[in-house]
Amino acid sequence: MKCFFIILLAITAVACGTKDNRKEKISGLIAESAMVVSAHPIASQVGLDILKKGGNAIDAAIATQFALAVVYPVAGNIGGGGFMLLRLASDSIAALDYREKAPAAATPTMYIGEAGELVEGLSTEGHLASGIPGTVAGLVEAHAKFSKLPWKDLVQPAIDLARNGFQLTKKEASGLNEIQKDLVRLNTVSPDFLLKEEWKEGDIIHWLDLANTLERIRDNGKAGFYEGKTADDLVSEMTRGKGIITDDDLKNYQAVWRKPITGFYKGYKIISMPPPSSGGVALMQLLKSVEPFPISEWGWNSTKTTHLLTEAERRVYADRAAHLGDPDFFDVPVDMLMDSVYTTSRMKTFDMNKATSSASIKEGSLTGESDQTTHLSVVDKEGNAVSVTTTLNGGYGSTVIVDGSGFFMNNEMDDFSAKPGTPNMYGVIGGEANKILPHKRMLSSMTPTIVEQDGKLLMVVGTPGGSTIITSVFQTILNVLEHNMTMQEAVTAKRVHSQWFPDMIYQEINAITEEDSLSLVKLGHTFMSRRGIGRVDAILIRKDGKLEAGADPRGDDTAAGY
Repeated sequence: MKCFFIILLAITAVACGTKDNRKEKISGLIAESAMVVSAHPIASQVGLDILKKGGNAIDAAIATQFALAVVYPVAGNIGGGGFMLLRLASDSIAALDYREKAPAAATPTMYIGEAGELVEGLSTEGHLASGIPGTVAGLVEAHAKFSKLPWKDLVQPAIDLARNGFQLTKKEASGLNEIQKDLVRLNTVSPDFLLKEEWKEGDIIHWLDLANTLERIRDNGKAGFYEGKTADDLVSEMTRGKGIITDDDLKNYQAVWRKPITGFYKGYKIISMPPPSSGGVALMQLLKSVEPFPISEWGWNSTKTTHLLTEAERRVYADRAAHLGDPDFFDVPVDMLMDSVYTTSRMKTFDMNKATSSASIKEGSLTGESDQTTHLSVVDKEGNAVSVTTTLNGGYGSTVIVDGSGFFMNNEMDDFSAKPGTPNMYGVIGGEANKILPHKRMLSSMTPTIVEQDGKLLMVVGTPGGSTIITSVFQTILNVLEHNMTMQEAVTAKRVHSQWFPDMIYQEINAITEEDSLSLVKLGHTFMSRRGIGRVDAILIRKDGKLEAGADPRGDDTAAGY
């Protein structure tokens, strides 16, 4: 039988109602057997090509992520880290943590000045902002355990893109134009290949040093990054820029397999990422907090629904600040936080007729990612599913390019609580559980998630967005399960967000009607508009067994399937 391979850019129509008043469904790309959804059309095509060659979902995810490191440098990376969540056709699940770690020389006060103040920019810009990268170690580990195709086959497409060049999208050209001054200001060696008076859509860009680095990774696996020339280039870069990552930091880095977070929402099984991601725990807390309420009857982004979601988010983000961190350093009370009795007790102060002041909300008493991250979702013909979220933290990370090796370094150290009780670049407050310590992984909001129905795969979902990641995944799941949206509608639908502090509701423009906005103001809420919240990439298994993509129109996100 002849297969038809299709690539489709995300539909840009906006879902703007509930199941009661939407007459015509809007679907994303439909595929019979397999699907890749990522932040860039070229990367999605790379993943699809791997599936066509007989690779499984893990192979496609690895190849797609390496391709993103070339074509989507704002967030795709080998100089950052991330999380991979897997559900295999055999029904087994796994979670791989390749989050960045603090260097051995890191200290709790490394970003604090003599007067006890946070030194502006020190944890977000330049060499000192970088943690030890984990991406390559994670992809090597995933390949060793689950892949079908040879490692070199998965890295080669990215090498070809870097060496032969590719066309910039409008968004990527704009992004490179925005960082021109920072590239000059923050790099010890001028990255001349990226410096240009104006990058334009369709311009060809080559990453020759990165191509050489990827070849070393292709030929030597983990050692191609954490040892030899790449490691030497990285440490030399740190030395010139007064960073603190050393050879030993690189050689000692290990990705870690962890037990996934699991729970239920109205009979649907939710599988997500455990700490040091806060995403899985917070997502389950949110779902359990709103489960007793008739959200479907209230409607999408209605006054009652928005009020409920905001109040639940205040409480969950307060818990996040106090109770979540790296489980290798801090006893994270995962089971207690997700217990129904606990979430019910947290919602006892919820008042349908009045907003709660965030200042009055503290963490619960226990009795026992610029949002320039990126996500990709993959389902293969055997039914294996992979949900991967990876990041440099801010857009282009620390804006430092490792001279000689050609990749951006992360600025993930800002995801620690540089000063407990003080907001990071996303306005998120952290506590002692997430303070800086040597070798520790910083807390994350990344929430790669898989949903099952009656023991069968239903949905693969995730997003970038810094502190809005958790609430974006939360709303996307509710859009499908409660508001009867297609996958594309659920992804395209305008979103709202709240996170304890600042004490307000962020909304995408026109996410809430004027009437509902006025009603929410009367309840005591305040608003701030944002251009975009998250870039969700998701896959839904429809009732007819076909796969439907949700590729976010807020970016260049693209679905590819057959």
